[in-house]
Amino acid sequence: IRLVLPYVILHYANKTLAGIDGYYGHVEDIDLGIYRGAYKIKDIYLNKVDSVTKVETEFFNSKVIDLSIHWKALFDGKIVGELALTDPVLRFTKDKVEPAEIQKDTTDFRKLLKDFMPLKINRFEIINGTIQYTDNNSSPKVNVEMTNTYILAENLTTQKTQELLPSSVKASANVYDGTLDFNMKLDALATSPTFDMNAELKNTALPKLNNFFKA
Repeated sequence: IRLVLPYVILHYANKTLAGIDGYYGHVEDIDLGIYRGAYKIKDIYLNKVDSVTKVETEFFNSKVIDLSIHWKALFDGKIVGELALTDPVLRFTKDKVEPAEIQKDTTDFRKLLKDFMPLKINRFEIINGTIQYTDNNSSPKVNVEMTNTYILAENLTTQKTQELLPSSVKASANVYDGTLDFNMKLDALATSPTFDMNAELKNTALPKLNNFFKA
């Protein structure tokens, strides 16, 4: 069973990614860590698919996604998960909007995440990420990005505390010779979003954003 299980999970993962409305994805390999209650998804990509032309546009890829039980929370009697992504790239692309009659709904990514990690995520980490935004229909064309992005979100679902804002999100990134620092405290379980956020962008070379500002 131990030998066969990774292939079963890999088949399930690729079948799921291939059947997403508006997207197509693939996983190269999956490793199991049974003792620590985890599995690693290796070399995954997810592309957006035009509902008319069927042309694929790169949307997301990651070298490794590690999904596991959050042991620290388990010791407190909570069964929740943690998610870590290594070298992920997320691309937001602004395209011409299709006429309403041929638009297709795309999958809710909360549902997709639930398919791969049925536990609630309590700790979320991104290591060496890249976030891009492109608009090839603007004049001039726009292509901006943040690199070396690090994000750590903790205590998202196991809030055993008297703090008003018990969850935290810390992030940093490089933005065209400058640095972005981001800190947020929030109540992730609140019905209405409640948060306190501070962000600072320093030493970014604004001339490198000329096309973005012109567009």
